[in-house]
Amino acid sequence: MDHENIIRKRADVPAAYTWATEDIFPSDEAWEEAFLRVKGELSSYEDFKGRLGDSAEMLYGCLGLDERIGMALDQLYGYAHLRSDVDTGEPVYQKLVGRAAGLWAEASAAASFMASEILAIPAERLSVLRKEGAGDGRFERALDLILREREHTCGPEVEKLLADVSEVADAPSRIFKMFNNADTKFPAVKNEEGKEVELTHGRYVAFLESRDRRVRRDAFLTMHETFGHHKNTLAAAFAANVKQACFYARARNYPSARAYYLADANVPETVYDTLIDTVRESMPLMFRYVALRKRMLGVQELHMYDLYTPIVPDVSFHIPYEEAKELILKALKPMGEEYLAAFRKGLSGRWIDFMENEGKRSGAYCSGPYGVHPYVLMSWQGTLDNVFTLAHEMGHAMHSWFSNENQTFSNAQYKIFVAEVASTCNECLLNRYLLGRAKNKNERAFVLNHFLDGFKGTVFRQTMFAEFEKLVHERSQGGGVLTADVLCELYLGLNRDYFGDGIAIDEEIAMEWARIPHFYTPFYVYQYATGFSSAVALSERILTGGPEAVESYMGFLKGGCSKDPIDLLADAGVDMRTKEPVEAAMRAFERALSELEELLK
Repeated sequence: MDHENIIRKRADVPAAYTWATEDIFPSDEAWEEAFLRVKGELSSYEDFKGRLGDSAEMLYGCLGLDERIGMALDQLYGYAHLRSDVDTGEPVYQKLVGRAAGLWAEASAAASFMASEILAIPAERLSVLRKEGAGDGRFERALDLILREREHTCGPEVEKLLADVSEVADAPSRIFKMFNNADTKFPAVKNEEGKEVELTHGRYVAFLESRDRRVRRDAFLTMHETFGHHKNTLAAAFAANVKQACFYARARNYPSARAYYLADANVPETVYDTLIDTVRESMPLMFRYVALRKRMLGVQELHMYDLYTPIVPDVSFHIPYEEAKELILKALKPMGEEYLAAFRKGLSGRWIDFMENEGKRSGAYCSGPYGVHPYVLMSWQGTLDNVFTLAHEMGHAMHSWFSNENQTFSNAQYKIFVAEVASTCNECLLNRYLLGRAKNKNERAFVLNHFLDGFKGTVFRQTMFAEFEKLVHERSQGGGVLTADVLCELYLGLNRDYFGDGIAIDEEIAMEWARIPHFYTPFYVYQYATGFSSAVALSERILTGGPEAVESYMGFLKGGCSKDPIDLLADAGVDMRTKEPVEAAMRAFERALSELEELLK
């Protein structure tokens, strides 16, 4: 199925091109039945409240109840948000998402006594209970994590209050999502043939990759000017989200919002700072890249909208979806048959919703409800970037699939810190495969340029995002006000730092912070850069280390959250406690850049 200019309504998309949400629930009615069943089961928490220290049966019985309800909520919310994301203007599924989120908040409130009550059990008594319940090892890791959070766990009343307020605290994110996906309409942009085509999130990147500079400029200006018309509203939503993050950090006795969010995966804050410092030390490489791009495009002045179009002449890729699937399978052959069999299952089993339609959520993601299978969302335009996106999101899918198949619910949901490793490892393997099959110098140069562009976006740009988050959260925590002007000034300054004097930093880029969905999950984006660095090292091991390297990598995929993510990566051969993985990634960037400079002389 190739890219079409017509944007279909959701009802007109062939079922074969959509994901199989009926694998979660066969109908909305079945969802409703499950919703009512879970809602009725919440009262069962009262049977255990105040009695967790009485016996192993009470302790592990409550943990079992919490796991069952957690699995059910995972599927309830998964079905609702998947149905909503493919048609964000459909009120039926907006309502289901709201109800699922509300039920999740109710469940969190009902279970909020558990951590504080477990921590109140005397250490000797808890040890006895754990020995008596040793036959059920599903929850030992969960208990260890509760004990580790002792100083950050409040009393039962405060825990219940924090659980109750979670739905309110999520409001900024929900407001932005509705604005960004359902309510915002962009003006039309004239394509290369002069035909007016509606600008969408899905088409924006394709426009920026156009070889027609007028198309790139028009799309860039249209996108950011549209967001600029609403800058004060968007700044208010952004600032509210920062405030809620700071609130939770204070409530849980963390020194900062960053410390609070990094603690979830037990990642030292030094990892975050080392990333920023190491990338800033490597800025001369970015400036070399910018200079090469300016020379190859032959422009007197390079602009921000010139950063995505290919710089290699006479090479273009337009890849149909079915062809892309076969290409990726060949690239991932070094992963071995166990991995490939699961990958094929996903490609043929309607795990992927790839056709653009009216009201479909922007971007791409993978969602993996436990007990079913993962789901991948994207909008196919036939570009090489789409091929990499498919490989990337299916890397997430494989991580979820193998974790869910090999771990219990409590131990399966891997931390975000490692979430980008499996996806980016797939991209690295695809890049190496494409380089190996390049037919000529220009095609090889094109693939190298694509790698450098991806690196720029994944390491340099996401680190810039990470530094922006650090600055705005520090400012808010220190009592500063985050107005639209303040946010724009900070963001514009960072663009100047990260891209250098070799490019004209268009004033419109100052509004880009307003269209980044990941900022509504605080301190998420740095993990793209750390994940890329880990993936570079792991892909090299897979290609050169033989079956043992593949086996250790598969162990990482199957590990879920059975260990801290840094330890899981170390078992697979990468130690993120050091700066070496980021430096190694920079060396890979420099090798590719040097080769491209040589090819394009």
